[in-house]
Amino acid sequence: MADRAQSSETAKTPELDDEGLVLAFDFAADGYQTEDAGNASWNWKNYSLTDARGRRKIEALENLPAIVRATLLAGDDTLHIDYDEGWLHGAITDTRHKHYTDAREIGQLRFAFNETLLISARRHPLQSVDDVRRVVEQRKKPFRSPSELMEAIIVNSVNRLSGELIKIGDELDSIEDSIVGDAWHGERERLTAVRRQLVFIHRHVATVSGLLRHVEHMHDDELPPALSNTVSRLAQRSIALLHDSEQVQSRARLLQDELIAKLGAESNRLLYVLSVMTAVLLPMTIISGLFGMNVGGLPFMENPEGFWLVAIGSGLIAAIVYFAVRRIGGRN
Repeated sequence: MADRAQSSETAKTPELDDEGLVLAFDFAADGYQTEDAGNASWNWKNYSLTDARGRRKIEALENLPAIVRATLLAGDDTLHIDYDEGWLHGAITDTRHKHYTDAREIGQLRFAFNETLLISARRHPLQSVDDVRRVVEQRKKPFRSPSELMEAIIVNSVNRLSGELIKIGDELDSIEDSIVGDAWHGERERLTAVRRQLVFIHRHVATVSGLLRHVEHMHDDELPPALSNTVSRLAQRSIALLHDSEQVQSRARLLQDELIAKLGAESNRLLYVLSVMTAVLLPMTIISGLFGMNVGGLPFMENPEGFWLVAIGSGLIAAIVYFAVRRIGGRN
């Protein structure tokens, strides 16, 4: 079967054939794409679930167990991986293609495969599927079975997230240097953006890890040895990435706590200054208020030097209060 995949990365609309296919590949025994469909060892077909033709084609596929067909056509967003009647099938998360969305978003890949056929379906273009498609087209790596190609899709997704964690680690290094070097003003926004990225990655990794551990524990006795090894490798890789994600999250939280502590210390310092100023100015305010009353009997009214006497007295009282407050603050 000829390749019907879109060839341009910058295309904004996937090209669908009359069967609702986004792409279809035939693989020879050596694991590389072939145009000789008659001698193909196995096939990969990727459908768009937003196209009615693709859904009808999946419904019409022969020798497809009902439970597998239900997985591919399910209308909800339930995630799972199961093994039934020789088919490993399920729905997992993947990041949407960077050329089809402005913000980072999670999409869903539905898949089912046996020894000779891999069927995948999605509502939105997915990054890992397109990355593996390019690998197939450019003949960079052989895929001798559907399980190898599906493993490549999941590994691609995990590796991309691992690369994101490395970049986030470098960003946290820069933020930490700023905080330790007392140049932390303005780092709060950077740290907030980093934590938002970490939440996205952690949710994605935790989901994939949980699904792989589920199928490993629940269907280990049913899976063929080769497929069992594949699931085990993927589970170990995702668990390791999950631990890395948790460590980076813990580090980000510690930096946020330290940043909050510095903000609190600065706020306390400013409040202390304001408290000292308030204490110093309070006696002067009271004295000026008393002498500002328009009533008889005020002292120094007839004394030509009365203003200076009151001013000097107010200054002396303010100085005494200032040193008293400083001494109390020094003890604390």
